[in-house]
Amino acid sequence: MALPKRRHSHSRTRKRRSHDGLTAPGLSLCADCGEPKEPHRLCGSCGKYKGRTVYSLDAEVK
Repeated sequence: MALPKRRHSHSRTRKRRSHDGLTAPGLSLCADCGEPKEPHRLCGSCGKYKGRTVYSLDAEVK
Protein backbone atom coordinates (compact mmCIF):
# COMPACT_ATOMS: atom_id res chain seq x y z
CA MET A 1 0.00 0.00 0.00
CA ALA A 2 1.29 3.48 -0.83
CA LEU A 3 2.55 5.66 2.00
CA PRO A 4 3.58 9.32 1.92
CA LYS A 5 7.33 9.81 1.65
CA ARG A 6 7.29 13.07 3.58
CA ARG A 7 5.10 14.51 6.29
CA HIS A 8 2.42 17.00 5.21
CA SER A 9 2.80 20.47 6.70
CA HIS A 10 0.18 21.99 9.03
CA SER A 11 -0.91 24.50 6.40
CA ARG A 12 -1.33 21.86 3.72
CA THR A 13 -3.35 19.67 6.08
CA ARG A 14 -5.57 22.60 7.11
CA LYS A 15 -6.13 23.62 3.49
CA ARG A 16 -7.43 20.13 2.77
CA ARG A 17 -9.70 20.20 5.84
CA SER A 18 -11.13 23.64 5.08
CA HIS A 19 -14.17 22.08 3.35
CA ASP A 20 -14.99 19.68 6.19
CA GLY A 21 -16.77 22.21 8.40
CA LEU A 22 -20.46 21.84 9.14
CA THR A 23 -22.95 24.41 7.91
CA ALA A 24 -25.99 25.54 9.84
CA PRO A 25 -29.35 24.44 8.40
CA GLY A 26 -31.30 27.11 6.57
CA LEU A 27 -34.34 28.31 8.49
CA SER A 28 -37.46 30.14 7.42
CA LEU A 29 -40.44 31.36 9.41
CA CYS A 30 -43.83 29.70 9.39
CA ALA A 31 -46.39 31.91 7.69
CA ASP A 32 -49.12 31.01 10.21
CA CYS A 33 -47.47 30.92 13.63
CA GLY A 34 -44.11 32.62 12.96
CA GLU A 35 -41.99 29.83 14.44
CA PRO A 36 -38.68 29.00 12.73
CA LYS A 37 -38.79 25.86 10.56
CA GLU A 38 -36.81 24.23 7.80
CA PRO A 39 -37.91 25.19 4.30
CA HIS A 40 -40.17 22.70 2.48
CA ARG A 41 -40.99 20.98 5.78
CA LEU A 42 -44.05 20.72 7.97
CA CYS A 43 -44.17 23.24 10.83
CA GLY A 44 -43.55 21.44 14.10
CA SER A 45 -45.53 23.82 16.26
CA CYS A 46 -48.77 24.33 14.30
CA GLY A 47 -48.74 21.30 11.95
CA LYS A 48 -49.32 23.28 8.75
CA TYR A 49 -47.61 23.24 5.37
CA LYS A 50 -48.31 25.88 2.70
CA GLY A 51 -51.27 27.25 4.65
CA ARG A 52 -53.18 23.99 5.07
CA THR A 53 -53.36 21.74 8.11
CA VAL A 54 -51.50 18.52 7.43
CA TYR A 55 -51.15 17.23 10.97
CA SER A 56 -53.53 18.10 13.79
CA LEU A 57 -51.63 18.58 17.06
CA ASP A 58 -54.85 18.81 19.11
CA ALA A 59 -55.59 15.09 18.70
CA GLU A 60 -52.29 14.11 20.38
CA VAL A 61 -52.88 15.99 23.65
CA LYS A 62 -54.40 13.87 26.45
